[in-house]
Amino acid sequence: MKKDPLDVVCLGEALIDFVSEKKNVSLEDAPGFLKAAGGAPANVSIGLARLGKRVAFIGKVGDDSFGRFLAKTLCNNGVDISNLLFNKKHKTRLAFVSLSREGERDFEFYGGNSADAKLKKEEIDISLIERTKIVHFGSISLISNPSRDATLMALGIAKDNNVLVSFDPNLRLSLWGNLRDARLQILNALKLADIVKMNMEELEFIAESCDIKKGVKFILEQGVKLLVITQGKKGCEFFSNKTEGKVDGFDTEAKDTTGAGDGFVAGMLAKISEIPYDNITDKDLHRIFRFANAVAALTVKRYGAVPALPCNDEVESFILFIKKG
Repeated sequence: MKKDPLDVVCLGEALIDFVSEKKNVSLEDAPGFLKAAGGAPANVSIGLARLGKRVAFIGKVGDDSFGRFLAKTLCNNGVDISNLLFNKKHKTRLAFVSLSREGERDFEFYGGNSADAKLKKEEIDISLIERTKIVHFGSISLISNPSRDATLMALGIAKDNNVLVSFDPNLRLSLWGNLRDARLQILNALKLADIVKMNMEELEFIAESCDIKKGVKFILEQGVKLLVITQGKKGCEFFSNKTEGKVDGFDTEAKDTTGAGDGFVAGMLAKISEIPYDNITDKDLHRIFRFANAVAALTVKRYGAVPALPCNDEVESFILFIKKG
């Protein structure tokens, strides 16, 4: 029996964010924490599902209460979790987060030997990759084996099947053993990526340059087809070997920037999945990134990553309202 095609498959970590109940305090002084589903690839998968896309998540969580909570959250939001595995020996990764008044975050992670890092090559359902349009991943699954080899194998299968590969480094240097290894593994992954989203800090680290032109040139030389640099409420800039442009963002009050980048990626991939990539025009790219900026702007207006991710009608209404205004 032939299974239905997918729009996007997200591969990587699903984890628990414990967010400080009080803003503008350090983690040391936080009086208590609220549990929330997290992990960039997991957030992106939920964001895509809320935007009406057919999406699956590939990953591993602990066979514990947190892992079951994550599975339930993904499933309840319409994400295919047939390849979300449970590990009895290792626990679900945890992150503790404090927020400033401006919604900016401070992280501490627990679970360096956590379940998400134990995903093996042979555990990946190859059929999910073969019947999707886009595979999306981040850098946390590249930190150690076996998840690194599993991720690279999945990307290789995507390339063999002419599936677009999307990469958000989502750099968390505190999780890496050393900076040199972090850059090396990210560079290896870039060579397999078609679409890459990063911020200026990540561009400077990976390209080893504070000059945006030199940095962009370096990334595109790795074989990347489309690079987008996000700049918060200022919007984003995009670059390819054929074109470049800037799309303004939306000036909204940020309550919590958690998940803003993941919302942006979800919005971007939702629209890219609707057009054969080789047919995308400059006009399409401006429309795609305006939509992605709108998703990010709506995400920061509410607390939490998953609870804040908007549905498609909400994004379209927001864009129409701004246009009329």
